[in-house]
Amino acid sequence: MTDFLSTGTLPDEYRELALTVRDFARQVVAPVAAKHDAEHSFPYEVIAGMADMGLFGLPFPEEYGGMGGDYFALCLALEELGKVDQSVAITLEAGVSLGAMPIYRFGDDKQRQEWLPQLTSGRALAAFGLTEPGAGSDAGGTRTTAVLDGGDWIINGSKQFITNSGTDITRLVTVTAVTGQTDGKKEISTILVPTDTPGFVAEPAYNKVGWNASDTHPLSLTDVRVPQENLLGERGRGYANFLRILDEGRIAIAALSVGAAQGCVDESVRYAREREAFGQAIGRNQAIAFKIARMEARAHAARTAYYDAAALMLAGKPFKKQASIAKLVASEAAMDNSRDATQIFGGYGFMNEYAVARHYRDSKILEIGEGTTEVQLMLIGRELGL
Repeated sequence: MTDFLSTGTLPDEYRELALTVRDFARQVVAPVAAKHDAEHSFPYEVIAGMADMGLFGLPFPEEYGGMGGDYFALCLALEELGKVDQSVAITLEAGVSLGAMPIYRFGDDKQRQEWLPQLTSGRALAAFGLTEPGAGSDAGGTRTTAVLDGGDWIINGSKQFITNSGTDITRLVTVTAVTGQTDGKKEISTILVPTDTPGFVAEPAYNKVGWNASDTHPLSLTDVRVPQENLLGERGRGYANFLRILDEGRIAIAALSVGAAQGCVDESVRYAREREAFGQAIGRNQAIAFKIARMEARAHAARTAYYDAAALMLAGKPFKKQASIAKLVASEAAMDNSRDATQIFGGYGFMNEYAVARHYRDSKILEIGEGTTEVQLMLIGRELGL
């Protein structure tokens, strides 16, 4: 798999996947993106199409209904979708990386058999309830509690900013909760909570700056009772296990960010060729050409960074630093490129029906979600021994 890092050429199976998703993004996603963004509506018809293509099962074995691919295949799909609509891309990323992957990585055989076929098919979604009003970057500040009562966990608490948590096809949320104390420190575990469990409520959706076609809710859990066997992984290892999930997820977010950055380049090139001012296409002006050239350089560098992190991950080598680097540079590339693209489009760039305007609103969260820019800098510094 690492050959393309030096040659710049994707192996055929990856290239064909990328082209297939690219066609889907252009023909199915793009025509309805502005409508769903304006209406703040979840694109069920688009998600169903992605399910039919097997995108939600890309990195999972066939025994669980997956496509038998790998995490890099997922990243390529996210990049192509991210070029057109970040809301659709994050729905896939969260559904796979945060929804299904924890069950695959840490679940027992029964949990995998029960949940993964539903999730890999894309006919059901799962979410991960980590963030709380007082626990964002400091996830150790978790206050949600889970207490054993006979053979059940009783969960009380609240979560916020949880993606895919309130759709009509959401079936499961994995929540982090304090299950005890060890040496004066919180023992944090992860527990599977089906969304039809009494006491589980997805509160009204947020009114967000961007990602308006993505589903995001605060959650409340009041005396939620689930069986003891719904514990996911080892008791007390919930936080540590989720850190591994976040490392992987940062590569996926980097891929989505590269898609957004490249989408801004593609839109700007097209517009700069067509738009005329002072008797010529604006792309013939060096100021515009240089701005777009710098945008292309950012996207290329960020893509190389996430390719590198993915190659290390699939080779079974340490990749924490490279994942943070990829997430850092790619999210900043998306934000910088969306700002420059909006400037190139002028007044049209300020109109929400244009893709660059949506990228401008959408891209900011890429520097925040799944680890802020500051957290990535902290992690990179730690990996350097500082």
